[in-house]
Amino acid sequence: MTAKQPMGQSRTIQTKLVLPPDTNHLQTIFGGHVLSYIDEIAAITAMKHAHTAVVTASIDSVDFVSSARVGDVLELEAIVSSTGRSSMEVFVSVHSMNLLTGESKLTTESFLTMVAMDANNKPTPIPGIFPETEVEKSLFETAPARRIHRKQRSEMKH
Repeated sequence: MTAKQPMGQSRTIQTKLVLPPDTNHLQTIFGGHVLSYIDEIAAITAMKHAHTAVVTASIDSVDFVSSARVGDVLELEAIVSSTGRSSMEVFVSVHSMNLLTGESKLTTESFLTMVAMDANNKPTPIPGIFPETEVEKSLFETAPARRIHRKQRSEMKH
């Protein structure tokens, strides 16, 4: 098992332009496109941490806070916020920016659970993490409550 890694080591940032085909009749981005971007950046972030292939176990929460319009730029930022034996909780935030006015706003926040997989497609152990910044400490310290909520939600399904 590898020593714990700083949370910031997994940080990933992507920028996307909202184009007309990405939008609905109100010229705002389809939520499904945003979910696809979130899943992609979460996978990249988890692979950066685990140094192996990963699969999405669940999209635990998605909060659509505001919409993005044609011509806006989306900036997605993701970080591994908690680890288990082979699973990782990944936090993703999405901000939209109007490049003409400079206005930036939170668009979406999401937590996903990703699982590291070995060459035989079996879950494989991953390193732990430790926070360094105040935002990372907040995400890290609130992770156990989210884990309990996920477990309760899973038990309700069975």
